[in-house]
Amino acid sequence: MKKKLSKIIWFTGLSGVGKSTISNFLFKILKEKKYKVLKVDGDNFRKKTKNTNNFTVKNITKNNFQITTYLKKKYGKYDFILVSVISPLKKTREYAKNVFQKNYFEVNVHCGLKTLIKRDTKGLYKKARKGLIKNFTGIDSVYEEPINPDYKFKTDKLSVKKIVNSLLNSEFSD
Repeated sequence: MKKKLSKIIWFTGLSGVGKSTISNFLFKILKEKKYKVLKVDGDNFRKKTKNTNNFTVKNITKNNFQITTYLKKKYGKYDFILVSVISPLKKTREYAKNVFQKNYFEVNVHCGLKTLIKRDTKGLYKKARKGLIKNFTGIDSVYEEPINPDYKFKTDKLSVKKIVNSLLNSEFSD
């Protein structure tokens, strides 16, 4: 009998763009459909690994590689693994894609920086612009936009419900 492999749905985008909101909504619907689902949130993963206050490129790279290592341990134990993490570096997303290959689906969640600064529900952009948070992705640290994501959604144009419905009707949910 062939072992069933998890489908990794990797949400990437700037802080406050809606990655976790979309992931949480998708998680709820997949659970209602009786799928076995694991959710990995970047903020929660950092807290769990006590890797919370250092956002240098080196630290972000290490954290994202740690997430992929964690996923390898969970791979095959779930139908879906939903990952919502900024993951600003192309090399860390490519690494995850190389590990999980055809079962890795990259979802670029996008919104203009001006809108994100306006939304700023956590007040992080304001702090970063005042210099209180160093290496903040999108302000003074790079975010390398995915070149060929499997999916790209603009949260300033589409509702969470429309985005999730689109994902549910996509190839990964077969």
